[in-house]
Amino acid sequence: MISYQPTADLSKSAEITYKNMRSYYEHYSVDWNQSTVEELIASLKNWDILFNGTIVGAIRLAFDNSGCYVRDLQVSESYQNKGIGAAALKECERIAIHEGASQLRLRVFKISPAYRLYERNGFVVDKEEERFYYMSRQIL
Repeated sequence: MISYQPTADLSKSAEITYKNMRSYYEHYSVDWNQSTVEELIASLKNWDILFNGTIVGAIRLAFDNSGCYVRDLQVSESYQNKGIGAAALKECERIAIHEGASQLRLRVFKISPAYRLYERNGFVVDKEEERFYYMSRQIL
């Protein structure tokens, strides 16, 4: 069963992100570490993703006049390809609608397989840069 809770331990949440993203940071020679991740997520709205009561990922959102920016959606590697990411996107949409947003936006590394998840869930590429696709989807 998939559920969500407000993040209580930012350090553990940052660890999930750092482990998931390390290969991308290395690929693009980005000098990040777990404490940098923790500093950057502190100002976001953070939720843990739980699978059968175990924290397996993180959702991080930011809101502005343009809608909801999915700053991070992470699922630990051993829990990927089980529908957790797709369910977490639906939770992002639910939260965004509750906050009055009409659009979800995100940025994804071009080399990330998560790009296909977002594409399957209705996100379209608005622009691209050397490393990233910037994607969005209208919500109700």
